[in-house]
Amino acid sequence: MGTIDRVKLSQWDALMLESLRSLGWSDDQLIERVRAGELPADESDFHFKYETLAEYAAAEPDTFEAAVKNGYQIKYNTVRGIRSWILVRFGREPGLLLEEGQEAVRVSLSAEEKALLTSVLSFGWTLREESESVFWVEPIQR
Repeated sequence: MGTIDRVKLSQWDALMLESLRSLGWSDDQLIERVRAGELPADESDFHFKYETLAEYAAAEPDTFEAAVKNGYQIKYNTVRGIRSWILVRFGREPGLLLEEGQEAVRVSLSAEEKALLTSVLSFGWTLREESESVFWVEPIQR
């Protein structure tokens, strides 16, 4: 069985999807509510406008459904975007290193969380283990 290419989402669409997922909706509920425009107001610091995710879901219904049900890869990550994704998806604030040329995110992850984060990261990012369950998400050094 060959590997299935994951659909690609923008970093912002991925953050909105994970924010909605955090409400406890099943995959089917999430898909139906986004398609129906039954979306909450976002009270978080992100101020998500879920209507833009609904517009994407309407324009690319198969891609959106595949992203929800089968996972996705982010098209292009930034260090702050990775930090935000970890915060929204796992509910914890990772450490952030912002030195020029040394940008990275430091986070404690379970094996399942590590696998999920690895699967969504865009090309050019990697996880380096610092110690058991503590990782640095950093650009691949060329």
